[in-house]
Amino acid sequence: MKNLVIVESPSKSKTIGKYLSQDYTVVSSKGHIRDLATRGKEGLGVDIENDFAPTYEVSKDKTDTVKDLKSKAKKAEHVFLATDPDREGEAISWHLAQELGLSEEDKNRVTFNEITKNAVTEAFDHPRPIDMDLVHSQETRRILDRIIGFKLSKLLKNKIKSKSAGRVQSVALKLIVDREREIQAFKPEEYWTLDAEFTKDGKKFTASLSKINGKKAKLRNEEEADAAFAACRGPFLISSIKKGHRRREAKLPFITSTLQQEAVTKLSFSSKRTMSIAQRLYEGIDIGSGQEGLITYMRTDSTRLSGTFVSAARSLIQDDYGKEYLGKYKVVNDASSQDAHEAIRPTNLANTPEKIKQYLTNEQYRLYKMIYARALASQMAPAKYDTVSAVLSQNGHDFTTQGSTLKFDGYLRVYEDYDSSKDVILPELTEGEEITADKLSKNQHFTEPPARYTEARLIKALEEDGIGRPSTYAMIIDTIQARGYVSLEKASEKSRTKVFVPTEQGILTSDKLDEYFADIINVSYTADMEKKLDNISDGEAQETMILRDFYDRFQPLLDKAYEGMEKIAPEKVGETCPDCGGELVYRTGRYGKFISCSNFPKCKYTRQIAAPEKEKPEPTGKMCPECGNELLKRKSRFGTYFLGCSNFPKCRHMEKLDGEPIVPKKTGGRRRTARKAS
Repeated sequence: MKNLVIVESPSKSKTIGKYLSQDYTVVSSKGHIRDLATRGKEGLGVDIENDFAPTYEVSKDKTDTVKDLKSKAKKAEHVFLATDPDREGEAISWHLAQELGLSEEDKNRVTFNEITKNAVTEAFDHPRPIDMDLVHSQETRRILDRIIGFKLSKLLKNKIKSKSAGRVQSVALKLIVDREREIQAFKPEEYWTLDAEFTKDGKKFTASLSKINGKKAKLRNEEEADAAFAACRGPFLISSIKKGHRRREAKLPFITSTLQQEAVTKLSFSSKRTMSIAQRLYEGIDIGSGQEGLITYMRTDSTRLSGTFVSAARSLIQDDYGKEYLGKYKVVNDASSQDAHEAIRPTNLANTPEKIKQYLTNEQYRLYKMIYARALASQMAPAKYDTVSAVLSQNGHDFTTQGSTLKFDGYLRVYEDYDSSKDVILPELTEGEEITADKLSKNQHFTEPPARYTEARLIKALEEDGIGRPSTYAMIIDTIQARGYVSLEKASEKSRTKVFVPTEQGILTSDKLDEYFADIINVSYTADMEKKLDNISDGEAQETMILRDFYDRFQPLLDKAYEGMEKIAPEKVGETCPDCGGELVYRTGRYGKFISCSNFPKCKYTRQIAAPEKEKPEPTGKMCPECGNELLKRKSRFGTYFLGCSNFPKCRHMEKLDGEPIVPKKTGGRRRTARKAS
């Protein structure tokens, strides 16, 4: 074996192998091969008294993998480490180098932002040593998270039966709990609005009361609304017409946070699902000519695009849409942006979504299509609108109406599927003209409390506050749900939007952390720590000093919490233990809630909580149109009801309660057929 290349993903190894010669053997480490040990003082794997020296050990499930990699490395003339181009990837390469006996100074590290032939071959032409500043930054983050995770989680489990706490997850939980408190404390205020409906030249339009005697209209109660209503009888005078133009600039290409936000709102994908699909698109998919990486690296906070892509995009836009559709190249990065990688974009504009659709799953196609459209649209001209606003006046009361008409679609030519704006067309109105309202209506309203966080809003808040990094948003959200601290629920019965609602345990956890650890579990401290980690990766800060400063603040708070935090007794079942006669209580273990004896560990009696009985199918008296057996009313796993044949599974007929047939979705068939054909 001449050259051994190690990546972290099997699918990535297949894609890279396609671009390298037979002199290269590409294998996968299947992710991290080792982590901080769980032995030593407090099981931290970190020697706090010895400058926070970490102790690493090979993960149990990676023992055979490491053994195989060592065997292959011994036979190779040169070993290349081609893990992902970020801190986590740099750390994986360093751990591999440590286990395989490679020197940190050897030029064996190769990175690429996209898995394409040019990017891969270019990277292998210019290998570099492992960047130890990046490694130290990741290592510092891991040590911080281990200390807080282990020590705080142990405290919370002991005192209030919470499952865990974390440096970043607890701040995200606090945002949700604080928002819930704002909602609970909110006192709605009454206000009224007046709307007038008009018709001219067959076109209907509505105008709303905006000013009374030159001042902003404020109708605080029904009496004031009645007075305004009474003053607006008779014809209205069109007192003002303003015509103008408006431009809507093209949106910037996706970064991790905006991709996750748009995928939630436009595609109904969770952030975790989005990143999983994007990872697969990045690592490579067989599109008929072998594996090919379809998008650039999806963990980024930069809106920068490569010159090669910008040039290709501008040529495509001019050729396909015309010169007037060309826009300006813009880069707008946040002050905290690392700008380590360019924005998320397709690797090859020739791979249009429709062209490769047959090789993608439905989810992959939808996400790729949105990424492709956003990147291309970012290089296009603004959309242009003609606007008109009119003031209709009567007795000192001014009503306003506005209209807009799209005159040039610009970037919307390719991004219209993800834009919800619509034309509002007004009839031709003339200043000084009189017009009579078809209807005048007054409406009571109450001010609304701040909205709960959707997944998209929470990601945006985390990004704006500088909490976490692109690679962590999905994990943060997944963790607070998995711990039972928040639930994702419909905003209302009719709404499809889901929002985060803190559970009782989540509120208790956040309150206790706020009571005892407000100095470190807060937005500003967490954001400041992210900056310090960035400084380490830039070689501008020393990790030991940052860890010592943190620990000297954290440990006294922890000691005080152990002394002052009240221990909550387990909830009683209301039964006695059949083994010893003690009280039975509810406890929570790794597999969920169960019943245990209060005298544990002296008495080890336990039992599972009986599962609630499933709702039984109801007879309907209606016959199945396919086999003649009776249809039963059943409850789906989503909580909705449908009619299904009593002869299931022999007969799989299903229909909605109103009789509309339900056709089961076929999964994977088209994709398997396409692959077989290729």
